[in-house]
Amino acid sequence: MALVSVIIPNFNHAPFLKERIDSVLNQTYKDFEIIILDDCSTDNSREIIESYRGNEKISKIIYNQENSGSTFKQWTKGISYSEGDWIWIAESDDWCSEFFLENLVNDLIKDSSIAFTYCQSYIYEENNTVRVNWQKVPFKLRIEKEQFFNEFMLKGNAVYNASMVIFNKKLYHKLDSKEYLKYKYSGDWVFWTDMSRMGDVIRSSEILNNYRKSHNLNVSSKIMSNGLNFYEDVNALIYFEKRDYGKTDRIIKNYYFDYKQLKKKIPENSRIIIENNFKKYLGVKDSLIWDLEYIKYKLVNKLHVLMK
Repeated sequence: MALVSVIIPNFNHAPFLKERIDSVLNQTYKDFEIIILDDCSTDNSREIIESYRGNEKISKIIYNQENSGSTFKQWTKGISYSEGDWIWIAESDDWCSEFFLENLVNDLIKDSSIAFTYCQSYIYEENNTVRVNWQKVPFKLRIEKEQFFNEFMLKGNAVYNASMVIFNKKLYHKLDSKEYLKYKYSGDWVFWTDMSRMGDVIRSSEILNNYRKSHNLNVSSKIMSNGLNFYEDVNALIYFEKRDYGKTDRIIKNYYFDYKQLKKKIPENSRIIIENNFKKYLGVKDSLIWDLEYIKYKLVNKLHVLMK
């Protein structure tokens, strides 16, 4: 039985798929299996996937009969077929260093109580511009769950790409909620936050992953262009507070102000969904109070500009 199960969930990522699969097969650490899932792709993904059939590392190839509508449902399906103790969701439009597993697995072998470990990523934006956000020191940091939420997850998802993470399957099966399956965009924020409550997290400062953030086949990019990230992110924050992970009301207020500023750029049908969600959370009275605070915030900003 392989120690690590590598799950590659694919939907219409044929242009990136070979590079993805090859980057996993070329790992210096070899104790892994690969499970490839295809969610009814309409491009030539199937042809590329079939070219790997028979490879000793490919344990399963699974084609959905109907599109699941959610990459997070594909994660769950892949985990159900896995045999390893540790799971790596290797997204089909990303690729990685050949030393990815070698670098991250060593910590997991030493301590099976770790919830997950993750490295840093080169982030490929539009027009192939590259950026990276990371702290070089300390090189590896072990973080307990309360600290991890408050410092890394409260204001946004620090684990922004599944491809840079290896997580503990045994602890995954102890989760008492599958809240992440309710989302199309923010499910990863919910998933990694819930997982981090199950044990300590190891954060490596080494850049071992390549994350394609912006391309025309990226589901997250489409959701953000519709503004529905405001809807899902706020729901995630409400969920965190209900679970007593920490106070999130100030962060939700920041989302509210950001939404107000970007409102005119968001399609009307999305605006209705977002505003109804804020009203449901706030109630009529607090909605009015936040509106007044936003007007004050705008006036203060205008005064600062005029005084310069």
